[in-house]
Amino acid sequence: MTQPAVLAADRLTIALSKGRIFKETLPLLAHAGIIPAEDPETSRKLILDTNRPDVKLLILRATDVPTYVQYGAADLGVAGKDVLMEHGGENLYEPLDLKIARCKLMTAGRVGESETPPDRRLRVATKYVNSTRRFYAAKGEQVEIIKLYGSMELAPLVGLADRIVDVVDTGNTLRANGLAPLEHIADISSRLVVNRASMKMKHARVKAFIDSVAEAIGNRP
Repeated sequence: MTQPAVLAADRLTIALSKGRIFKETLPLLAHAGIIPAEDPETSRKLILDTNRPDVKLLILRATDVPTYVQYGAADLGVAGKDVLMEHGGENLYEPLDLKIARCKLMTAGRVGESETPPDRRLRVATKYVNSTRRFYAAKGEQVEIIKLYGSMELAPLVGLADRIVDVVDTGNTLRANGLAPLEHIADISSRLVVNRASMKMKHARVKAFIDSVAEAIGNRP
């Protein structure tokens, strides 16, 4: 059945990323009466319809969610705190900690090698360049940061870096590669973010969604 046309001013667009965050957000959306029409893991569509003609889902890379919300391409989004720390959070409200996709942002290195090299700056490989820079600056340490996009654990093993900064869940990948977590930077969980203009122009609808999600979080055991 064809859904009726909805004016853009009456539509809510929610930005999500595939994988763990999407799966753990589904019960929160359901509590708000929103059910995706398709599974993003099997669909090639980047804009998903829902059971409600006034709600659309954008399926994005996790690192792009804050940008789409910041510039108003999405009214709301779900993003990890690690991504938001790196992004900076301009033009975003962060009204809720969804308490899902929990992990930690940490430094890690080879087991038994916790000292700074005496003859040069510490080399740190990470995709979290801004967060890493802030962390070491707060400690008064100058480090050389090497930006990588994946397979972070490889960097210390081949001598590219002395440390890595990455999110750690179980720590199994670190242990499997002879690495160990060293310093805690931040506790990470997924947050609901809202575009500032949408909060004003669509206040009633956005507030109702936030309240429904907050209720769902409060109802969890």
